[in-house]
Amino acid sequence: MEDIFNSWVVNKYVAHRGFYDDEHPENSLGAFEKAIEHEYVIEFDIMPISDGTPVVFHDETLTRMTGKDGYVKKIKDQNELKNYMLKGSNEHISTLEEVLSFIGGRTPVIIEIKEFDRQSGFENRVKDILSAYKGEFAIMSFNPYTLKWFKLNAPEFLRGQLASSFKGEKLSFFKKFVLKRMKLNKKVSEPHFIAYKWEDVPNRFVNRYKELPLLVWAVPSQSDYMKIAPHCDNIIFEHFEPRI
Repeated sequence: MEDIFNSWVVNKYVAHRGFYDDEHPENSLGAFEKAIEHEYVIEFDIMPISDGTPVVFHDETLTRMTGKDGYVKKIKDQNELKNYMLKGSNEHISTLEEVLSFIGGRTPVIIEIKEFDRQSGFENRVKDILSAYKGEFAIMSFNPYTLKWFKLNAPEFLRGQLASSFKGEKLSFFKKFVLKRMKLNKKVSEPHFIAYKWEDVPNRFVNRYKELPLLVWAVPSQSDYMKIAPHCDNIIFEHFEPRI
């Protein structure tokens, strides 16, 4: 594997859920096209619907982005996706395959795997899709065991460990203790890079992994970028155009 510190993971800004705005909603093809035009890496989220198809969407529920009630996991199949338009646009929820076909290797992508209820076979389905993709990509997850699955079954994939302080999250004390300290990095997930919430950096937990690139998410402004820049190797940003 190439020196990751000299790769696109570090050397190109990462647009959080695409370079989205009021006209082009997050995780939409329009937001991805805008990111490509600005030569940004694209970060987006995937999760399974009822039949196991990976779709590009962030929330567990549909309300915020589609105005409709219900859970993403309850969508029956790909045909039903056209019923869920993204924030008043003319775009509906896309599948992972549709998004990768649209991007077509024009810029690297970082794919956050979100499984609110881990679905049997989902990782394998994602692996098959990504193995056929010709562009550059990395995967990342908050769940060290998701990364472990890819470490064992697709070791050539770049892996990123997501973490934060998890303040306000509905997790047990033990899970917060383990996850914010990334206690499972060395024996379970063995990530190639770390992606930590920008407001929680610097901290002693990320400082233990100086051999790994540190990305911070999701930086919301240029002034915040300037504050965090000395403490990280790259940013995952939203709501502004980063500049040095």
